[in-house]
Amino acid sequence: MLWKIVGGLLLLWLVISLAGVIIKGLFWLAVIGAVLFVATAAIGWARDRKQIKP
Repeated sequence: MLWKIVGGLLLLWLVISLAGVIIKGLFWLAVIGAVLFVATAAIGWARDRKQIKP
């Protein structure tokens, strides 16, 4: 369940970042999308490691 949410958010941030790159006046949108993409991936990775402790 968690990975579906994280995957959906990662996809959303990727689309926002690409829209910012494609539309030249929205570079700030690409930066925000990239930051949110990295943050979401880090949170998902940290929560996954927390659940798999041996």
